[in-house]
Amino acid sequence: MKILDRYIAKTLLQYSFAVLVVLVGVFAFFKFLEEVDTIGRANYTLIDAITYIALLIPSMTHALSSLVILLGVILGLGYLASHSELVVMRASGTSVIDITKTVLKLSVVLAVLVTLFGEVVAPYSAQQAKNYRAKALGERIIGAGEQGFWLKDGSSFIRVDKNIDGKVFRDTMVVKTADGQTLESVAFAKHSTFEAGNMQLNDADLYQLDSTQRFTQIEKTDVKHIANRVDFDQELLQSLKQEPQNLSSWKLLKHIGFLSRNNLAADAYEVELYSRIMKPFTLLAMIILSIPYVFGSLRDSSLGRKVFFGVALGLSFHLLSRIGSMVSLRFDLNHFLSASAPTLVVASIALLLLYRQATR
Repeated sequence: MKILDRYIAKTLLQYSFAVLVVLVGVFAFFKFLEEVDTIGRANYTLIDAITYIALLIPSMTHALSSLVILLGVILGLGYLASHSELVVMRASGTSVIDITKTVLKLSVVLAVLVTLFGEVVAPYSAQQAKNYRAKALGERIIGAGEQGFWLKDGSSFIRVDKNIDGKVFRDTMVVKTADGQTLESVAFAKHSTFEAGNMQLNDADLYQLDSTQRFTQIEKTDVKHIANRVDFDQELLQSLKQEPQNLSSWKLLKHIGFLSRNNLAADAYEVELYSRIMKPFTLLAMIILSIPYVFGSLRDSSLGRKVFFGVALGLSFHLLSRIGSMVSLRFDLNHFLSASAPTLVVASIALLLLYRQATR
């Protein structure tokens, strides 16, 4: 049985790799066509464009991974079916369930590797590609964390006009409240420093407000240093103005935790995180759904039909997941349930069809 498992895995890996090369090659080619008009500007040469595209390949690979694995499984099993090898396997006593288990084992391993690749390599490579292109074009990259920002931290509201390398702030204002509603003090500083959860305002103007009287009393004081303990760090600042889909899962978790602790909306980040959690399960559900199709057409060797089925299945499920996410945000539904419901529905249908195929 182990020899048979290795043979099936080898066949599926060969087809998955072939699909990966073709799809990434096509997407890279179209991306290169987008860069053609840019070649010649400043110091941007043909070599720079090729280097830029090469640095984007890891992120392209991660984005296409689910479709690659799905098509690899369909084409690999289709190859075995068209050469009557699946018929021989079943005739020798190997059931549809046994073949499905072998396929799912390989798919789980690939899904784990792709997830790790997408969390570690792809974001770093994409950022390097962006920086490389900007440098070749003579442009300056301003990181999201270097821009000004507003933050709610506990009962305080912090505004920074300019963030310099995440450690030095310009034109900082800190508004403190007693209970989240009553204004307690306002501090202004041209120069502030930030490190290890501590923000220090230097040469600050501090306005203390006393609202216990009939008229609010305001007292101004010039303070050399004002120390503030804050709940955020430099990593969170770097991700402030990035879209949820551009953040790693770890950063998404930190962002959700910070927003939740400060009673701020984290819906978009939660939807993205839950979608990522369900992605491997979604892939497995689609693979299970495709197996009855392959076994149901053992004599059909049409490559175009199999590719069309795989692409249609992948795109349909992707569209269904996106619709579920948007509905969840629009109507404030349970985000985890909205992210998992399409997968559960497809998995239920797939298992039913697989059971019917296995009992024939």
